Amino acid sequence: MLKNKDILDEKDKRLRLVSKDVTFPLSKEDLKNIDLMVEYLTNSQIERLAEKYNLRPGMGMAAIQLGIPKRYLTIVHEVGEEEFDTYIICNPKIVSNSMEKIYVEMGEGCLSVNREVDGIVPRYARVTVEGYDINGNKIRIRAREELAIAFQHEIDHLNGIMFTDYIDPKAPFKDADKYRSI
Repeated sequence: MLKNKDILDEKDKRLRLVSKDVTFPLSKEDLKNIDLMVEYLTNSQIERLAEKYNLRPGMGMAAIQLGIPKRYLTIVHEVGEEEFDTYIICNPKIVSNSMEKIYVEMGEGCLSVNREVDGIVPRYARVTVEGYDINGNKIRIRAREELAIAFQHEIDHLNGIMFTDYIDPKAPFKDADKYRSI
């Protein structure tokens, strides 16, 4: 089981690496890491398990956050009480996006950033992501709102970008009036 300490902290330079595409079939190690990522994200969103295992809540994780510079990510999106849609995508690319931009009113968070960060991170309200499932089959995911933000956040990780990079330290809420908050 993954622990908080297994997730790289924002000060770790490896988070700035641009991850490399994976090839198929995935290695046993990569498949095991994907399972661990999904398990962590699921348990972290179930309050009693998050408390029991001392997990910080999160809905997405990119392989680089475990120090693995490979292009795969997992998102566990809560759609009901302890009911989740799980997304695993290798070599993801955003192939289209809405013109409308949104931001998380409470602020974006990240399992690699263990502090509160004020400011807005403009994201597309809707995105279409293409990539491959764990067996190398091409997949296409259309995401909106919170799920779209999660995909953009995790794909940024694969490109060495942190959400904090988008926030102007001198004016963290600059241009908030141009975007819709969710």
